[in-house]
Amino acid sequence: MSQVANKGNQGCGPLLPMKTSDLFLRCLEAEGVEYIFGLPGEENADLMISLLDSSIKFILTRHEQSAAFMADVYGRLTGKVGVCLSTLGPGATNLTTGIANANMDRSRVLAITGQTDSHMLHKESHQNMDVITMFKPITKWNQSIRNADNIPEIVRRAFKIAQEEKAGATHIELPQDVAKQESKIRPIEKPSEVLRSHPNKSLIEKAVRLILEAEKPLVLVGNGCIRGNASFHVRRFVEKTGICSMNTFMGKGVISDRWERHLQTIGIKAADHALIAMKEVDLVIAIGYDLVEYSPRFWNGDITKKIIHMDFTPAEVDTYYPPTVEIAADIELTINAILTELEKEKNQNPNLKCFPCHDVPATFKRIKKELVERVLRYANDPSYPIKPEKLIVDVRRSLDDRDILISDVGAHKLWIAKTYYTYDPNTCLISNGFASMGFALPGAIAAQLAFPERKVVAMCGDGGFLMNVQEIETAVRLKLPVIIVIWCDREFGVIALKQIDEFGKKAFTEFNNPDFVKLASSFGAIGYAVKSTVEFPDILEQAKMSKDIPVIISVDIDYSRNKILLDDNFLD
Repeated sequence: MSQVANKGNQGCGPLLPMKTSDLFLRCLEAEGVEYIFGLPGEENADLMISLLDSSIKFILTRHEQSAAFMADVYGRLTGKVGVCLSTLGPGATNLTTGIANANMDRSRVLAITGQTDSHMLHKESHQNMDVITMFKPITKWNQSIRNADNIPEIVRRAFKIAQEEKAGATHIELPQDVAKQESKIRPIEKPSEVLRSHPNKSLIEKAVRLILEAEKPLVLVGNGCIRGNASFHVRRFVEKTGICSMNTFMGKGVISDRWERHLQTIGIKAADHALIAMKEVDLVIAIGYDLVEYSPRFWNGDITKKIIHMDFTPAEVDTYYPPTVEIAADIELTINAILTELEKEKNQNPNLKCFPCHDVPATFKRIKKELVERVLRYANDPSYPIKPEKLIVDVRRSLDDRDILISDVGAHKLWIAKTYYTYDPNTCLISNGFASMGFALPGAIAAQLAFPERKVVAMCGDGGFLMNVQEIETAVRLKLPVIIVIWCDREFGVIALKQIDEFGKKAFTEFNNPDFVKLASSFGAIGYAVKSTVEFPDILEQAKMSKDIPVIISVDIDYSRNKILLDDNFLD
């Protein structure tokens, strides 16, 4: 009722009072929120009832951690702010892993938590705890609402800060007594456009000089390029200059793996072909690079490389990352300015041989050749348990370029980063900042909601899958045909691998699994247990035929080849 009354009064006299929980949702609607992921509770009951009269769709999840993961992936894929909701106390603590994951992966997320009556917050009371203090280290900003009239400002600020670079998570607490108050304040309209920052001309000239003087330059692409929708311009930069490139885990797809000068993914410390290339580089052009993914000490340990930092924000302070030129501006505008300046230099000196770079260093050629061969080496290997490379090749062959693969955390994440060919941004999602297990299944649900026309595949280890297995019910209830491929080895494989590497033995890493086919059936999903390597592609094609039922496929994996994840210096 209050929603209708206030709409009718806009622009014609004083507004009628609106209940706080209604006003809160009107503010979310003004921000373009489509979904809220979460669980109801006593202390957020007013918001839940107000949602019945809202255009926002509430997605009931089976755990708050999953709600945060869903908001995380929704924010990554859409560029909007993903929103999740919990009650106070245990509901809020359950959110923290997913919110920390979103914040460190630079995903745009708003967490909303209920709270007991504000007059109870100064003393001990049932389920009461200091949620604001708990969320401070895992968010960019958070605030408890104590006055209904402040809601429009607080909500607008939460969205603004979540979207500002570096993007991340914010948090709002709404006590239940405040939710029942009334206000005459309108929502603040979301700005239609924010002016993008232009790069400094003298810094552009210095960057161009470094590029022209470099003998072996290389472009390092990070997650910031995806958040900034800069993929087209980064591709244009490497194509125009001829400079070879590589990406971090979360930068996959910015430059297509089909590009012959792209050395794919860096980030597995001592086992990277890309790291071998880095040893020869004299100039690193870091675009949207985030140190949280991969420390520069691994590729600039001797602090000898010149670095051009290109990002929306200034560089982080790090001993091993001292930029020679630091450009904090819009990535698209920076790239365009550098290309314009390079073209000007070329026109003034037609004999300039370093722009574009025609020659690819011999080591880079060998690395690219080896990368391609390693992906295809086991493409037709019939042995079972299936080899990681074979499984990934089969999945890649089955999916279209724009279909979405979401990786959980474990040994399979390293294999996917290393060998899953990615051709477009945001088509291979990996959590590599906080890197929390249990991310992929909830993430796949959010991805399917955001892009119902695409196939969505979650790749999970048997350890990570069972951490949020309850969300199979959510996928069944929502009639989402997500495909979950479970890599089975009955062990926390990467932990075992590293224990053996350091201590010569492993400890407490093995476990047992349920019958995944029966598990799927008990939820109302479709389950397959792969018994041979040759049948996996056929089962995957059957899974793709599902229109409204989730499909779970369990596959036994030959992880004996995991050792190359720690030692893969093939040139030595």
